[in-house]
Amino acid sequence: MDTIGQTSKFHATSASQSSPQLFAEVVFNIPLNKIFHYNIPANLREVLIPGMRVKVPFGNKVVTGFCVGLTDKSSGYKTKDIMGILDVFPLADETMLRITRWLSSYYCCGWGEAIHAVIPPVVRRNPKEKRYIFVKCSDHLSEMEKEAILQAKKNATKQMKTLEFLFTKETNSGISAKDLMKATGCTMSVIRRLEQENLILLEEKSMDALNMPEECNKLRQHLTFTGEQQSAFEIIKQKLAEPVQGVILLHGITGSGKTELYLQTIAKLLEQGRKTIFLVPEISLTSQTIRRIKERFNNVAVLHSHLQGAFHYSQWKDIKEGRVDVVVGARSSIFAPLKDVGLIILDEEHENTYKQENSPRYNARDIAILRAKYENAMVMFGTATPSLESYYEAMKGNYAKIVLSKRIGALQLPRVEIVDMLEEVRKKRGYHIVSQKLEYYMKQVLSRNEQVILFLNRRGFAPYLHCKRCGFVLKCSHCDIPLTFHKKLNITLCHYCHREAIPPESCPDCLTGNINYRGFGTEKIEDEIGKKFSEYKILRMDSDTMRSHGSHEKALKAFEQGEFQILLGTQMIAKGLDFPNVTLVGVISADTMLNLPDFRSGERTFQLISQVAGRTGRGQKGGRVIVQSFNPRHYSITYAAAHDYEGFAKKELEYRKPLNYPPFGKLARIIFRGVSEKNTEEKAVVIGNTLKEIAKESNWQLEILGPSPAPVTRINNQFRWHLLLKAKDHQRIHDALQHVTDMLKPTKGVQSLVDIDPYMML
Repeated sequence: MDTIGQTSKFHATSASQSSPQLFAEVVFNIPLNKIFHYNIPANLREVLIPGMRVKVPFGNKVVTGFCVGLTDKSSGYKTKDIMGILDVFPLADETMLRITRWLSSYYCCGWGEAIHAVIPPVVRRNPKEKRYIFVKCSDHLSEMEKEAILQAKKNATKQMKTLEFLFTKETNSGISAKDLMKATGCTMSVIRRLEQENLILLEEKSMDALNMPEECNKLRQHLTFTGEQQSAFEIIKQKLAEPVQGVILLHGITGSGKTELYLQTIAKLLEQGRKTIFLVPEISLTSQTIRRIKERFNNVAVLHSHLQGAFHYSQWKDIKEGRVDVVVGARSSIFAPLKDVGLIILDEEHENTYKQENSPRYNARDIAILRAKYENAMVMFGTATPSLESYYEAMKGNYAKIVLSKRIGALQLPRVEIVDMLEEVRKKRGYHIVSQKLEYYMKQVLSRNEQVILFLNRRGFAPYLHCKRCGFVLKCSHCDIPLTFHKKLNITLCHYCHREAIPPESCPDCLTGNINYRGFGTEKIEDEIGKKFSEYKILRMDSDTMRSHGSHEKALKAFEQGEFQILLGTQMIAKGLDFPNVTLVGVISADTMLNLPDFRSGERTFQLISQVAGRTGRGQKGGRVIVQSFNPRHYSITYAAAHDYEGFAKKELEYRKPLNYPPFGKLARIIFRGVSEKNTEEKAVVIGNTLKEIAKESNWQLEILGPSPAPVTRINNQFRWHLLLKAKDHQRIHDALQHVTDMLKPTKGVQSLVDIDPYMML
């Protein structure tokens, strides 16, 4: 990229030397891929570096923009002066500017939008860190000395009570002074007095730092590889020795030791002075991953959106300033400001959570490959159920493929049994959420003090409220979807726009009392399981229960320690978790994903069943999986039950090839949304017809599907239409979109959103 290549040249030029006039190239956080030129005042020439934010006049406003380059070429129109620089160092370095330039071009968004998206909001705010005082016992005190101290403090009741509490509390991190005062009734003066007597230690920490896994004073040794792992590691080392490492697809069944391969590859890179970005698909998985990594390595940082302000900023700044060797985080961590990157790992690479659903609609998988190319690094995609795109690339030889086909310790994959729920209904003369078979095995497992995981990818108590008499379904007043009933909160909630309503006592249409709660979600299952297994504790994990800071970590730790016997949840519990005492997994409804109007529904169903099945049988006790389905002979379910990925992939690819769906073809989706149904439809039809004419005249082998109403036709009072562009390669899609760029601009209150490589079709 020319402007970036000129950065160092122009930055080195002193203002005092005779040099051409410099202009700053500035972009803004708007959906416009255009660079604007501004004069650089003399007093700012030595300060401004591309990647910094600047304050500039834009129209009749003063706004913030990103400087992306310096040039001596005038734009040809009258330029205004930069008013100020907002940063002391660039927030985006040269590599990140190159990545965001590509991102804006490929995903059809503004360059400024792309830069804005890769820099965490907390970094743009630069917050002050809120500190807390933590108290713990002095390290030098023996048990005998503690007893003597308590005896001596008999007359100082508050001091004695405080010390007694601390002496019996087992924690390396200490307890916050606030919590200590609440627990013992002491005051801050009592705490300060005990500190003066060298009986306790006080330390200032952030609350986030307390919730993070502690650094290990003594790092654990690497585990011994199995023969299969050793062979895989030899291939990885060979790839590392090559000038261009490329992409490795690590296709390992659940429990086959992929994580150990990651860790020892990280160690190999560290020996070479190179660093690692480690991505996980769910924030709920970061705590387990961080713990495993921190047991092996120092200088580990974490980045994800649930970190609180100042701690998030301090982690980002540590990475930026070179104090970190390994970055762990979710999707956006691919943009971490880490130098000397030698390895990028995407664990569970098949997960759709790596795809960003807001602009810029990037896929972290693609950004990882691009960044690795710029940094000359290796990419490792690890999964038990590869995305068909990655599997196909490996088939073509574009990715190196490594297979781990055996579980560690000769453990067997769990036996999977499919329950035909239509037959269950006939036998029981009615529908029951939990089949007889699942209930039978739950009783057996729980009686042996083992644990159960129940999976359903639908939250709430009832997906919709229905009138038996007139057929009325209670829908969101702003969206074209039924409201979900949440029993504990006694509200109906829209899962798209989050509007709440009080559930009606009778049907609003026919005014009878025939409102019924139809279907079921995690809350209803929790209610039913609680009645059937009242003597056991149930932990529910979904986005309704896991809202508070650190809730994922606390919940998983409690389950791991046996405080709960049944774990019930949505897809946040379906992957990456390792609990040896779990010997039974129940998939309540395998059809939830299968019935979605999406060409990937079969693939997602196979992946979810396979992944959730992998949560059991990870110890010597073995495991069993019960899959409940109304469509038990669907190939995605039968192949998942047989642990046969190759069979599933072959069958699915056979269906996709004649239709030219990915991985054989490329897709783009345009979503039209507006408050007027008529205007939204008209714009969709006009652009759809224009694209069809372009495809016909150019003979690009470009197929236009639609336009048609989106499956969810209204969200938040906006009507939605969509169309699909399908072609053999991306270039034809981008060329077609280029022809309608001006038409895609907002008109008559209708927005047009372009999604390249879409993952959701709703």
